[in-house]
Amino acid sequence: MALKVAVVYYSATGNVHALAQALAEGAEKEGAEVRLLRVPELAPDGAIDANPAWRRHVEATKDVPVAGLDDLQWADAYAFGTPTRFGNIASQLKQFIDMTGPLWAQGKLSNKAATAFTSAINAHGGNETTLMALYNTMCHWGTIIVPPGYTDPTIAPAGGNPYGTAHASGSGSPGDEALAAAAYQGRRLVRFGSAVNEARAVPLDAA
Repeated sequence: MALKVAVVYYSATGNVHALAQALAEGAEKEGAEVRLLRVPELAPDGAIDANPAWRRHVEATKDVPVAGLDDLQWADAYAFGTPTRFGNIASQLKQFIDMTGPLWAQGKLSNKAATAFTSAINAHGGNETTLMALYNTMCHWGTIIVPPGYTDPTIAPAGGNPYGTAHASGSGSPGDEALAAAAYQGRRLVRFGSAVNEARAVPLDAA
């Protein structure tokens, strides 16, 4: 049975969206069933309209399904994407994560593979702290974190971030190098997520 992967992201102007698409495509090529899902926008129209790129992206992605807690329960593995906000998770994604308490309390999020990706305006704009903040949550859930590390030639040309694909948006939209790294991260999530999924079916006390 194919591994079920939920790629859940927030993107304001499209950079994280592009990474999410590439990661989802990589996961699909590795044989996974993938749901590409955006979280709801929380910013007021005034703020969005003040940035034409932000408004264009909101309009262009209206057809992308909105993530729900049922998607997390459905999935065997997770990939979370967010732009950095002062070195931390964007409030839009954080609000979605903060609603997962009931699933967490029931153990519905544990023993699954998870990975993360991000984008800041420059290479030192909080990419690593944002990814680690996401992984803090994953530890509380009891997931098995699957970072890319330095396990593939695509990592270094994309900036060499071992925690997750991280795009410096000051240079423009994600190019081929960043997209290749994100696709690899998706393939890696499926490869090791499948092993985690098999292990999840065997109770520890049976060993």
